[in-house]
This record gives sequence, structure tokens and C-alpha cells, in this order.
Amino acid sequence: MRRIAFAFFALLAACTSGGGNEKAPPQVAGERRVAPILREAEARDWHSFARPEIARVTHVALDLALDFEAHRIGGEAVLTVEAPAGSTEIILDSKGLEIQAITDAEGRALPHALGQGDAIRGQPLTIRMGAARQIKIRYRSAPNAGALQWLTPQQTAGGRHPYLFSQGQAILNRSWIPTQDSPGIRQTWEARITAPTALTVVMSGERLTPEGEAAGEGRRAFRFRMDNPVPPYAIAIAAGNLTFRPLGPRTGVWTEPEMMERAANELADTERMVTAAEGLYGPYRWGRYDLLVLPPSFPYGGMENPTLTFLTPTFIAGDRSLNGLVAHELAHSWSGNLVTNAAWGDSWLNEGVTSYFENRIMEALYGPARAGQEAALSWDSMQRDMAEIGAGANGTRLHVPVEGQDPDAFGVTIAYDKGALFLRTIERTVGRERFDAYLRDYFDRHAFQPMTSARFLADMREHLIRGDAALEARLGLQNWIYGTGVPANAIRPDPAAFASVDQAVTAFTAGGAAPGGYTGWTTAERIRFLDALPRAQSRERLTALDAALGLSRSGNAEVLFAWLKLALANRFDPAVPAAERFLTTQGRRKFVSPLFQALIAQGDWGRPIATRVYAVARPRYHPLTQTSVDGLMAAARPAAP
Repeated sequence: MRRIAFAFFALLAACTSGGGNEKAPPQVAGERRVAPILREAEARDWHSFARPEIARVTHVALDLALDFEAHRIGGEAVLTVEAPAGSTEIILDSKGLEIQAITDAEGRALPHALGQGDAIRGQPLTIRMGAARQIKIRYRSAPNAGALQWLTPQQTAGGRHPYLFSQGQAILNRSWIPTQDSPGIRQTWEARITAPTALTVVMSGERLTPEGEAAGEGRRAFRFRMDNPVPPYAIAIAAGNLTFRPLGPRTGVWTEPEMMERAANELADTERMVTAAEGLYGPYRWGRYDLLVLPPSFPYGGMENPTLTFLTPTFIAGDRSLNGLVAHELAHSWSGNLVTNAAWGDSWLNEGVTSYFENRIMEALYGPARAGQEAALSWDSMQRDMAEIGAGANGTRLHVPVEGQDPDAFGVTIAYDKGALFLRTIERTVGRERFDAYLRDYFDRHAFQPMTSARFLADMREHLIRGDAALEARLGLQNWIYGTGVPANAIRPDPAAFASVDQAVTAFTAGGAAPGGYTGWTTAERIRFLDALPRAQSRERLTALDAALGLSRSGNAEVLFAWLKLALANRFDPAVPAAERFLTTQGRRKFVSPLFQALIAQGDWGRPIATRVYAVARPRYHPLTQTSVDGLMAAARPAAP
């Protein structure tokens, strides 16, 4: 997932079990590979009630119907279970699921109960399965299922048909699929989904019925399959008035017809990206790499669902300047989907490794100058986060053992930025050629397996350090992962990356005019300029800046966001209409939460604006975004007398 400004942390701590360093065996046609369950402390997932050592789900078969009127998904899930002899119960995760019946494969009822849970994890669903190793669950999701957003026709680009999409990461798929919802319990899956005939269903697996099948009563059925074991959060669904356009032999884009031209143009380099990624770290193992450009309420930049990345339309800038987002989600096909953090306290293994990989793809396609600028922006982001939470805070560690926290509620991107910096530092220390060879083999050794920080360290010591005590001392591996702040050996960004931009910042701050070369700058340079300006600016200076650079009219979401942060922090009334348009026409949490926070921070000037805008915008946001802004608004309410 790219730059969501929310990292994921949980409880975990030490090393190995079940095939740690062997290469994944080759896939045999028709075989369902079962990933190992890690038993070390760091792999214990507080965010799941599952006890996979007693019984684990290995395959999920869904037969579900989409009900757009009731805002529910309902039907049957058949779970294949692996358990030692004598194990008689299995524990699943559930959040708001309405369980109607649970039976074995022959239809015999199985005793079951929803236990005591909490607001973060939902409830444990315990099933007394006896000797059964296949379980059938009849159920339906709640109308307010946290993973699902149901859009009215008016909320879509076409305005004629409803739309549904899911967002499962980190722990939300338990609100529409009864399974063990932990990234360390990888599962294969298949699905049959019925929807109104006018709608097309897509999922994050192999598409078996491209045009759908008649399902009676004005409905079509679509079938999908995923034969590689994936973390449960990676099972994703969307349905709407969707069309498809190929981008290359194995790449293509799905979106509404009204968005297709802009989306396809922005994604034109996708096939080249896949080729570049394979050249770096080995074959792409998922068959197709397609992308779904969603309506603007999607809460994240992108979501790396296997075979079908979900994307926000806010990446469409008209010049492919924001397609680092695509490189990031593609890189997750290796780090995140192929090798996955076993629990959310090690999210850097997904996001940090991916951010490093993203930057290498961008360098391969667009050259070292662009890659260097984007790495420098990552450094700036990390420094701001460190300053905000404190360099010695627990949240500045890569491995963050924080039990009891909602993994969707953290507000820093250190897992991304510090994780990428860690790998860049290793690369610079051991040499790119040696590190690339190591990382390529790492993905082979651990393909389709979960990973922990301790296992990553052990693997690096065995296959990269190889007993070189001096090298390990120079790298400081332990301190990078388990220590706070930024280690002293961190590779700093190239000071020349933004030399001309920084000169423009100095000149403007000294009273000079807006930079004349702005129109020729890259997006990264524009963001650097706006973020580097002193936060206190007069109305006159902001007026001059906006008039010269057209900031309030920018069609680049990242540039507009950087401008609005500055403008709102200075109570710049002329920027309020632009802020209102931005907040009511997209729901990307990275943009939405900080802008509402900026308004709220301005007290009597900003709080009324935030309240007015949120009343209009909230129904258009995904539940994840609603939850974030609800908390900000509640905290901003004046205390009762």
C-alpha cells in the first residue's frame, strides 16, 4: 500500500520454524501450496483471534451475492482446514458477520459461538468441528461492514449505476469473509459472485468467466480463482459499470468508461514497469498485472491486491508524474504479496522493502535524477514524522511491538521511509550488485511465505553478512530494526537533488518573487518548494504565490495538497473554496485527515469550515476515512460547560 500515512503495528518478537530458508518448491499444476505457520514470538498476531497451531484455514471457497439495496454480501463460505489429529475446534475472526448456519461437508450442524471481543478485532468465532476438515458457513455481512463501501450512482463517474469496492488491509476482511484474518495464515481461494446484470465484478485472482454467466432474475455470476496462498487481506472485490483496456501483453486497466482515456494514458508505462521490476528481483509470479482505477472515495493511494492493484484516481495528473504509486503497488507483488509480514508489528517488511523497490523501478525507467528527488522527499517525510512523535518514540522503530492498537489508526509513515532508507544504506555499504543478488534470492527463498524481522535478520546474516563481523558492525542491523530514531550510518539524500529549488525557497523567503522556473519543475520539485517554505506566511505573500503559480487550480493532487496545508495553516481565505472542492471530491485519507486537522488547528476560524465541509463530505468517504476524521472532529468539539 502506498503512502497512506498510516503504518501498521502489533505485538510480536524472535525467530524461525517451518522451512525458514528453503526455496519455495515449484508450483505443480492443480496443487494448492500450503505456506508454513511461524511459531516464534514475533509472528504471534495479536490482531487475530486465530490459533493456527491448533487448526488453520488453508483454502476459502466463496459463493456470494451482492445486495446493493441492503448493502450486504451474503451466501456461503466453505473453508478447508488443516489440523493435527485430535484437534476438534477452529477459531476464526469475525466483525459484524451475521452467522446463519455452520455445517460440515455432509450438512451436519456444527456447534459454534461468537465469543467476547473488542472494538478493534471484532469477535472470535469458535467452531466445534470434531473430525471435519471442511466447514460450510452460511452468513451475510452487516450493512456497515468496515471493508466495504457501497456507492450510489451519483457517487460514480458515470452517474447511472451503483458501485462496490472492498479494502481489506489491515484487518477489515473479517467484516465480509469468515476466515482467519491474519497475514501469517496464507490461504488459497476461489469465488463465485453474483451481481445485477448491468454490473461487472472483478476480484484479485484469475478471472475464469470474463463475461460472466447468466444467474437468473436479472443477475450475472462471475468466477475467480487464486491458486497461490495469499494473506487474507489480499482477497479483494469490486463491482460497477467497468470496462477493460489492455496496456500490454499481461497488463491492463479496469475503470468506468468515463475515466478510461485519462486512466489508460496515465498508466501507459505499466508494462515497462513490470519488465523493469523483473530485471531487478526476479519473475513476476502472479500471471496478469491489471489495475482498477476506482472512484475518488477510495481511502488509500493504492492497494496491492494480487493480479489487480486498486488505485485512487488522485494519481492522475495528466503527465505521469505521480505514477511512482504504480511502481510501489507493483513492487508489492514481491514484498508484501510474495513475502508477507507475519503480523502488523513488522509492516516495514511489506512497506519499507516495497518503497526501496519502488525507487529502483523509478530509477530504471526515468533515471537517477527523478529517483534521487523522490528518495529525498522520503527523507523529508521521515524527518517530519520523527520530529512530530519524537526521535526516541516507540513508533520510530521498524519492528514495533504495540499490543492493543488498531493497525489502521497510526499516523506516521516511518515503516515506509525508514525501511527504505535501511535498505539503501545496506546497498551503499555492500555494493548494489551484491545487494541486488541477495534480495533477488531472498524473494526466491521465501516465496509465498510469511516473514518476521528476526527471520529477516537471520537470513541476511546467513546469506549476505556470512560471518563478516566488521561488515555487520558497519551495518548496525539490530539497531536499525529494533532501535529508535535514525541510525548514525544512514545514507543521507544527495544535497544537490533539490539545489535549485532550495535556492528558490531562500529567495522567496527573503522577499523575492515566486520562482519563474516553476512551470518547468518536476512534481517532486514543486512539492519540495511548497513544503520547505516557512510555515508562517502573510496574506500578501500567499496571494502573490497563488496568483503566479496557479496553486489553488492545480490538477496535481500532491501539489494541491502541499499548497492547501500551507494556505490553511495561515488562515488564507481565498484557498478555502479549493480546499472545499478537494475535500468533497476525493476521500484519500492521506489528504483528507491532515487538511481537516489543519482547519481544526485554526480554532474559531477553521473549526466552522471543517464542520460545514465534513457534513457534506462524510457520506462520500470510505469507513476508514470516516473513522479518522470522526476522531479529529470529536476531539475538536468544545468541552461541555
